[in-house]
Amino acid sequence: MNWQRFEWISFDCYGTLIDWESGILQYMRPLLRAKKCDASDSQILNLYSELEPREQAGPYRSYREVLAGVMHRIARELRFELSAAEAAGLADSVAEWKPFPDTLPGLRDLGTRFRLAILSNIDDDLFALTAHHLEVPFDLVVTAQQARSYKPSRNNFELLLERIGASPDRLLHAAESLYHDVQPAHELRIATVWVNRRQGRTSAASKLANVKPDFEVANLQQLARLALSRSATGLRES
Repeated sequence: MNWQRFEWISFDCYGTLIDWESGILQYMRPLLRAKKCDASDSQILNLYSELEPREQAGPYRSYREVLAGVMHRIARELRFELSAAEAAGLADSVAEWKPFPDTLPGLRDLGTRFRLAILSNIDDDLFALTAHHLEVPFDLVVTAQQARSYKPSRNNFELLLERIGASPDRLLHAAESLYHDVQPAHELRIATVWVNRRQGRTSAASKLANVKPDFEVANLQQLARLALSRSATGLRES
């Protein structure tokens, strides 16, 4: 693969740049304690990974509505009562979700060579709450609200390509989710990097998929070292 061909790197945000699992658990743990529910972190994350895609299927709804729906589904699965305010609280907590420690240095390094974009299953106003945590300016942000659909829909990636005005071979997409990101990107012949935040864990907030990324890294600093060295030297990798 000729790394010099890439002009853009696009990123999934939540799970890839932002530690959404910690954010989800920080909201859920005290709520479950108050409900006398002893579900483990692994149970919560695995439930989330199955229930969120169900809420995102069908006609488009805002991500706030999706998250409230996920909360109601979790409450039914774990058999506790949930108020409307408690269901809405998970979306409100997005403002407190923080980047992984490697995110900001990795983005700063990548920004010296590539144009950077976000492709996220989020509402515009919720991403605005996250943007100040990321600090690094992005050349383009494409949300589910703008696309009126949720990844893994190809529509989101097609809108991204339309907005950057470039062919798929100029874009590298980096994401933690094989299901939401790597699989649909491959269908459109977009090169992918799997930012493997799982590192062998069996539980996660995103689903697995039977697809092989072009590259795999453990974090964004590793991606920055790989991308900058390859694009600078013109080395080729099969």
